[in-house]
Amino acid sequence: MTLRSGARSPRRERVGEQLREEISAMMLTEIKDPRVRFASISRVRMSPDLREAWLAVSALGGDAERQNVVAALGHAEGYLRAQLGRRLENLRSVPRLHFELDESIAYSVRVSTLLRDLAGERPDEAVVEVPE
Repeated sequence: MTLRSGARSPRRERVGEQLREEISAMMLTEIKDPRVRFASISRVRMSPDLREAWLAVSALGGDAERQNVVAALGHAEGYLRAQLGRRLENLRSVPRLHFELDESIAYSVRVSTLLRDLAGERPDEAVVEVPE
């Protein structure tokens, strides 16, 4: 059976989920950098050969603060990979970790803010009275 390039294999999904859980736990308890305190890994995308992982990082704060979180995790890649090597015995080799900012939450907040602003500008139009 051949997989299309976009198809997801169960093994890739399992390994990605393991990475997400382990790195999230390390972010909470082991990484001392305060920049990663209010961040989380929202999803993981694995290469077909399991040698590379792209981790979407969701973080609070402004653009500069969120970029700092990604930079801090990138700086900690060696430590994270060493720990993963000890914890995940089912992997032949620990994948290279690529951290990227997850823009979906920031986008959702922006849309919500815009919708709230629109609703606030036209309060009379939102209420429609029906004559009896």
